[in-house]
Amino acid sequence: MTRFSANLGFLWTELSLPDAIHAAAKAGFAAVECHWPYETPAAEIQAALETSGLPMIGLNTLRGDVSNGDNGVAAIKGREQEAREYIDQAIEYAAAIHCPNVHVMAGFTDQGQDAENTFQENLQYACTQAQRVDINILIEPLNHHDAPGYHLNTLDAALATIENVAMSNISVMFDCYHLQIMQGDLTRRLTAHLSSIGHIQIAAVPDRGEPNGGELHYPNLLGKLDELGWTGYVGAEYKPRTDTQSGLSWMNDYAR
Repeated sequence: MTRFSANLGFLWTELSLPDAIHAAAKAGFAAVECHWPYETPAAEIQAALETSGLPMIGLNTLRGDVSNGDNGVAAIKGREQEAREYIDQAIEYAAAIHCPNVHVMAGFTDQGQDAENTFQENLQYACTQAQRVDINILIEPLNHHDAPGYHLNTLDAALATIENVAMSNISVMFDCYHLQIMQGDLTRRLTAHLSSIGHIQIAAVPDRGEPNGGELHYPNLLGKLDELGWTGYVGAEYKPRTDTQSGLSWMNDYAR
């Protein structure tokens, strides 16, 4: 049976992060993940994880200058020092709360070879640093409607990057929402590349709401993951159509 993780970057955003962790536990989630937890001291998050009984399974590197349009910097030539500072920060925070995954955000580029070389070099650095504390590095393709110009937008590009980085602790964040928009054929892609996938996320397509409508039929897709022997969590990274609590019926329906 699928174990769901609540992505607190989108769910219970009206609460503090520690309170959101407790809300996720009360709602029946098996884990939590987040985007950028750094404004909350790691000790407070660790305390909430311990009392709730939930693990935190993933977080992101900082995006950079968001007011100037940044969405990560790891593939931007000339900003390597900044990228590595964000990587170090994320790994240190993740280690403090026993979080096994760090998503290194690439940023907006021309998708040329210089950008790819920069990305690979920063990822090699990230993997080397992360290995010391038994953390896995994730990279995620984002769709070109929500994030036009993002360095990675297909599974194929992410897999090629991973092959060239050639480190054992790097894998793909397989976000079904983004990849359905960009490529589709998700069942075959999951089947063919499951060994290269470190985390899976879900949301409805195309509105990114609760995963109980739209063009993807998640009961079939999640059933296939069970058949394939997926033992990781599935991240609920969707934007509630009203409020988080009102939209949780999808999870109860799936459990039945």
